[in-house]
Amino acid sequence: MLAGLDLDIEPGEKVLLVGASGSGKSTLLRALAGVLEEIDPGELRGDVLVDGRPVVAGDGRVALAVQDPADARVAGRVGRDVAFGPENLGLPRAEIRDRVEWALAAVGFPYGPQRRTDALSGGEAQRLALAGVLAMRPGALLLDEPTAMLDATAAATVRDAVRRIVREHPCTLVVVEHRLEGWVDVVDRLVVLGDDGRLVADGPIAAVLADRAEDLLARGIWVPGAAGPEPVDVPTELVAPFVEQAPWGWVLRAERVSLERRARQGLSVVRREPRRTLALDGVDLTCHAGAVQALSGPSGAGKSSLLNLVAGLDRPTSGRVVACDGLSRGAGTEPAGWTSPQLAERIGWVPQRAELTVVGASVAASLLATARALGREEAWAQTRGRGLLDLLGLLPAAGRDPHRLSGGELRRLAVASGLAHGPGVAALDEPTVGQDRHTWAAVAGLVAAAARAGTAVAVATHDPSLAALADATTLLRAPAPGGSGRPAPGGGLAR
Repeated sequence: MLAGLDLDIEPGEKVLLVGASGSGKSTLLRALAGVLEEIDPGELRGDVLVDGRPVVAGDGRVALAVQDPADARVAGRVGRDVAFGPENLGLPRAEIRDRVEWALAAVGFPYGPQRRTDALSGGEAQRLALAGVLAMRPGALLLDEPTAMLDATAAATVRDAVRRIVREHPCTLVVVEHRLEGWVDVVDRLVVLGDDGRLVADGPIAAVLADRAEDLLARGIWVPGAAGPEPVDVPTELVAPFVEQAPWGWVLRAERVSLERRARQGLSVVRREPRRTLALDGVDLTCHAGAVQALSGPSGAGKSSLLNLVAGLDRPTSGRVVACDGLSRGAGTEPAGWTSPQLAERIGWVPQRAELTVVGASVAASLLATARALGREEAWAQTRGRGLLDLLGLLPAAGRDPHRLSGGELRRLAVASGLAHGPGVAALDEPTVGQDRHTWAAVAGLVAAAARAGTAVAVATHDPSLAALADATTLLRAPAPGGSGRPAPGGGLAR
């Protein structure tokens, strides 16, 4: 939430907006875009003006790329999705077509306009969302963590695109990012929000970083060049498996798994077999008790697909995923054949879209839902739940609606929910996205503690600091060029 904030941004300024997780950065962007009251319940006091006039959502003056790209998807095909904004501005068909082609090229999008939007990885969806707002060529461009889901190469491509766009098509730029590195030479002004949603620093980015570096670090800001934080030393009793298991040996194994995805069919007449996309091709993976196994590789390489196979949420097209005798006892050897209660008991899943884990009316109820459904002792669940919320800075929000959390807070809740009931395997997809230095240290500490307690942890991540904590890394290769969606065989052990 924001509190009595006054902020003037001049036409053509390039602003980087930072602050601790939950400080109100995304709320401010939504206010500037005129969509705050449409998305968040609450009372808006004060005025938001663009060019001296009240902001009006959808009038083309301001365009916002939201934090979750799935919230921006409006069409089944890439080209139609990017064309949505220009069409609503009433532009001629030829100009719309040119803008779609230009915007997709600007963000380095790897596929053509006929690609289905439901066949994209999280990183690809993020680039698509950015292309959609760029195609409108607004007077003010607002970007909420536009590179959070991207690998280093794709993130650099997006930053270069933003730099080029604001140079060739002058506009006001406001970017929210937790990681300042890479944006320092794109923007010229740094605005810092405090924990209470008030302005604590504002000025030329070089001067603020030079004069306030120690204060920014203390506030959890990722100051470029500063040493990374150390993971918090988390008590293992907060995350230990409910059923004690030996902290060694393999627990889950993927053996030469391939995964083909078939395009979803809507209400249409189809005269040919739906196109299939090869998401994984002959990948091997072994998860050991008491170890962290990282999955790395560029956006779209299949990390989330492999994690979902390990979690039993998908069945491989070929190959198999098998569980050890201890994990599979009474449930069969293949996780994809387990019932929902059997999966919930054995595997803690944290998806890339953290809001998918919200199943309760309050933060505390959502956190404890799985433990209660499995019949865990209430006192045990309450003790673990309270400890996890306290560690992750969410205890004051225990009674709040989870949907009113910030993106970073919601992701921390998802991580806590995936571990609270004591699974033997934790499958975590990008658990550190949207975190400041302090909350990153807490999440990383949870990952390390779960492994120390004997949990087999598999984590898909673009975060090199988190990957450095892993005991082994499986590197998945990027899809072949040309937009075919057919990746080269992956699964090479990198570390």
